[in-house]
Amino acid sequence: MLRLGRAAAGCRALAAPHPRGAGGHSKRSSSGRKEILINVHGGESSGIAEILMTRAHARNSLGKVLVNELFRALESLRCDERIRVVVFKSEVKGVFCAGADLKERAQMNDTEVGHFVHRLRSLMDEIAALPMPTIAAIEGYALGGGLELALACDLRIAASSAKMGLIETTRGLLPGAGGTQRLPRCIGIGLAKELIFTGRQVDGQQALSLGLVNHTVPQNDEGDAAYQRALILAKEILPQAPIAVKMGKLAINRGTEVDIASGMAIEGMCYAQNIPTRDRQEGMAAFREKRPPQFIGE
Repeated sequence: MLRLGRAAAGCRALAAPHPRGAGGHSKRSSSGRKEILINVHGGESSGIAEILMTRAHARNSLGKVLVNELFRALESLRCDERIRVVVFKSEVKGVFCAGADLKERAQMNDTEVGHFVHRLRSLMDEIAALPMPTIAAIEGYALGGGLELALACDLRIAASSAKMGLIETTRGLLPGAGGTQRLPRCIGIGLAKELIFTGRQVDGQQALSLGLVNHTVPQNDEGDAAYQRALILAKEILPQAPIAVKMGKLAINRGTEVDIASGMAIEGMCYAQNIPTRDRQEGMAAFREKRPPQFIGE
């Protein structure tokens, strides 16, 4: 039987959240450095959670603390049945994520570098394995590991002024956190090779034409246009049946890794798991009664 994301058996009880504004709450990073915050919406946006990157002094570069806090954030959200959509965004103006923390990496020996890159790759796999849909809101620079993080998300929204690229070859490296695998699956092999070989950066409009992002929006005065568009998209997902959405994500992700016949079998297994849900029964009843369905995720 196919499972939703990682097994829930390892989920631990979460600490009480800190208040954050009307209708929502947040959790501070346990390290005390506040490199990651989680904002869980309330009210009409209930079901949306945001992972906020706040490492301003290093432009959200992926250092050890930030990576550890991202793992913890993913663990807490994966276990939270209330969450239906997760949005990744930056609280640092002009940058989504500048990539790996090369200053920190310069202090590592070759073995340590290998271990840390493996951990980064595992982090991106954990993002991709979240059972609910994920959206990256890209306002500024998303370079190297920053773009790999966005590629691990299901959907990407970019401001037209954003800058994206797998620039590792310009630093004597190659993408090591999934970029060589997820970029070709996103935009095609030829274009992915061109971008990786050249280390070229593209803006939001170019990214849209390549198929790298789902939507591009003009940047606003507040610098959060991509985030605002991501919220609109998240709110389109919220009313839909949560288990059906999760099973749809699972069927797509697993199905694209195999041949079409195997993919059809995966779809059949996902569909079979959705048949006995109360939400499917509610959807049928709402259709008969000509009313909006009220899905509860069961």
